[in-house]
Amino acid sequence: MIGAGSSGISSCQVLDARGIPFDCFEKGSEVGGNWRYRNDNEMSSAYRSLHINTSRDLMSYATYPMPEDYPDYPNHWQIAKYFDDYVDHFGLREKIRFRTGVTRVEPSDGEWDVTVEDDRGRQETNRYGAVMVANGHHWDPRWPEPPFPGSDEFSGEQIHAHHYKEPDILEGKGVLVLGIGNSACDIAVESSRNAEATFLAMRRGAYVIPKYLRGVPTDEAGPPVLSRLPLPIQRYFFMSAIKVAAGDMAKYGLPEPDHKLLEAHPTVSSDLLPRLGHGDIKVKPNIDSYPGGRTVRFVDGSEEEIDLVVYCTGYRINFPFFDHDLISAQDNRIPLYRRVVSVEHPGLYFMGFIQPLGAIMPIAEAQSEWIADLFEGNAALPSVEAMHNVIEREDRRMAKRYVSSKRHTIQVDFYPYLRTIARERRNGARRNGPLGRLLARRSHELRLGTS
Repeated sequence: MIGAGSSGISSCQVLDARGIPFDCFEKGSEVGGNWRYRNDNEMSSAYRSLHINTSRDLMSYATYPMPEDYPDYPNHWQIAKYFDDYVDHFGLREKIRFRTGVTRVEPSDGEWDVTVEDDRGRQETNRYGAVMVANGHHWDPRWPEPPFPGSDEFSGEQIHAHHYKEPDILEGKGVLVLGIGNSACDIAVESSRNAEATFLAMRRGAYVIPKYLRGVPTDEAGPPVLSRLPLPIQRYFFMSAIKVAAGDMAKYGLPEPDHKLLEAHPTVSSDLLPRLGHGDIKVKPNIDSYPGGRTVRFVDGSEEEIDLVVYCTGYRINFPFFDHDLISAQDNRIPLYRRVVSVEHPGLYFMGFIQPLGAIMPIAEAQSEWIADLFEGNAALPSVEAMHNVIEREDRRMAKRYVSSKRHTIQVDFYPYLRTIARERRNGARRNGPLGRLLARRSHELRLGTS
C-alpha cells in the first residue's frame, strides 16, 4: 500500500479485517494525507480555513462513522482527528511504516519489486504479489499551460493554491484569484476579508451551489433514489432548488455558464455570492497577459494592478515511483477498469483515483472491499477485452457529458459508482464459479491462439 491518506487507511482497514497481510508506506509522520494541514510529507494542499464541501455523514466510512457532535461541515483539524481515531480504533497505526517513501515500483517475474527509502536515506527493496496505489491526486500543482505571456517578467508574486496556507499573505494587497472551483472560491472569499482589493478571474462560468438547501446539507437534500433517475430529471430537481436559493449566476456578475448543471464538477460555496453582491470581490474574465510591472491584462482588454496572483488551476495526477513508460497519466488520463484496475499490469490497483460528485472516503472503502475479494480468490475479473470495452465506453460517456477539462478525466457520480462497485463484486463472485473460470480460460486461449 502506497500512502496512508484517506484512501490508503481505508484499504489497510479492509485488508486487516480480512486477514490479508500487507505493508503500508507513508512518506510523512502521520496519517491523513491531504487533510493533514501542513503535513510533513509536503503533499497537503489544505489551507488554514479549509472545511469539507461534502457533508459529515456522506463523507464517513461505513465501518466508522464520524462523531455526531461534529458539525455538518467539519474543518481539516476535525477530519485529521477523525482519521487518527479511525486508525487507532482498528489498530492500524503500528502496521504503517511512517517517514518511509516509495521511490520505485517495477514489475518482476509476474510480481512487483517495491523500493522504499526512510527519512535517514536507508533503502530496501521487497517483492509483492500486488501493489495498491493511494498517493492521492491533489498534491502536484498544475500551473497554467502554456504560461501567460509575460508571466516571467511580472513583478508581483505568483503562487499556486497548493502553496496557499494562511491569510496573512493577502493583507493589504491587490489579489487576483484565477479559477472558479472550490479552492478558488474559498481563497477569494478569504481575500475579500483581508486584501485591499480582490479580483476573481475565470475562463468560463459555473453554477455556485450553496452548502445548504432547505436547511439541510445540499448533498443530503435529495434522496439517494434520485440518483437512479435520468440525468435531466436530476438536473431539473437541483436547478429548481438552486434558483430558489441563489438565483441566476449572472445577477452576481459571474459569466453565464456555457454548460448545463452536472456537466462540470460542482462549485460549492455559501459565501462567494454574498461577497460578490457586496462588491468585495470583482469578477474578471481569463488572464490575457502580463504586459509589465504589476499589471495584469484580461481577455476583455481591461487591466488591473495586482500584487499577488493565486492560480487555482488544479492538479496533475502523478506517480513518481513508476517508470514513465510503464505507468503515466498523460493529460490526467489513466485507463483503469472501474477506475481501479490496471488491465495491462495485473496486480496493480489504484485506490481513490476518482473525482466524485460526493465524498471519496466511502468510495475508496468500497473499492478496497472489491479488491480484497480478488485477493482472497472469491471474485474474478472479466476478460481483458471486456475490461478494455468498459474503459472505452466510460471514456465516451464522460466526454459526452462533461465540458472538456483535465479535471473531468476521473469524474464519477457518488451513488451510481457505489452501485457499480457493488455489482462488480457480485459479478466477480459469479465469474469465480466453475462456469466463469471455464469461460475465462476459453477467452484467454482464444486471445493467445492456442485453441
